[in-house]
Amino acid sequence: MTRLLGIIGYPLGHSLSPVFQQAALDALRLDVRYERWETPPDSLVERLRSLRQPDVLGANVTVPHKEAVIPLLDAVDEWAQTVGAVNTIVNRDGLLTGYNTDSVGFLQGLTEAGFDPRGVSALLLGAGGAARGVALALAREGVASIAIANRTAERAQALAGLVARHGPRTEALPLGGAALREAALRSQLIVNTTTLGMLHSPGESASPLSPAWIPASALVYDLVYNPLETPLLREARRAGARTQGGLAMLLHQGAAAFVLWTGREAPVDVMRSVLRQVLGV
Repeated sequence: MTRLLGIIGYPLGHSLSPVFQQAALDALRLDVRYERWETPPDSLVERLRSLRQPDVLGANVTVPHKEAVIPLLDAVDEWAQTVGAVNTIVNRDGLLTGYNTDSVGFLQGLTEAGFDPRGVSALLLGAGGAARGVALALAREGVASIAIANRTAERAQALAGLVARHGPRTEALPLGGAALREAALRSQLIVNTTTLGMLHSPGESASPLSPAWIPASALVYDLVYNPLETPLLREARRAGARTQGGLAMLLHQGAAAFVLWTGREAPVDVMRSVLRQVLGV
């Protein structure tokens, strides 16, 4: 019997998960088909019900459902509860458990870049769901301080308050101005969690930081993966800083989900190769 996996979100035209997850399943000769399950918010309850069928292994979850699925699950992993978002669901005999592998993917990207976050000062651009997972992962890894810059001050303040309870010193900043410049110049790690620089987005050609604000000693990590070199990463490279793109996080969060569904080690090299082919590099 062919088993099923899929990704739940709305819309889903941008998702690369079906491409690299199917390549991984095929590489291990698993009789599993990974599908796009475009799910408007008013169809989410019905979609979750369908995941309980015996031929369904589980699903990935993307925007706008990462928080909304939580009350529809039977259990939620402790880390996913802490983050307040689920991006992976596993079906075990009709019972659905939620996990968050985004943080694993983000931290693996730091490892690939040879960067140890312990004791560093970090600047986080954005305060949405992705920023929450990144900030809490960094707090768990022992960063000394996190400055959070966002267009909406209330969201930055709320996230700063949450993260502060997990150890690091925090501050909330506007996304622009002298305070952001000062925070950037004293940071060893700068992470963009906004959509600025994303292909086909309104801010496609924009960078959240002026190039003069990027220290050469920093690692600049952009969660945007399309294009592979965003305006922010291009400016960071010109400033002499190290860079890490969002492909690493996409790849490794998917690999962690693959293990949860199949119990098999993910063929990361196959997944990476397919992603690079699709993105034309």
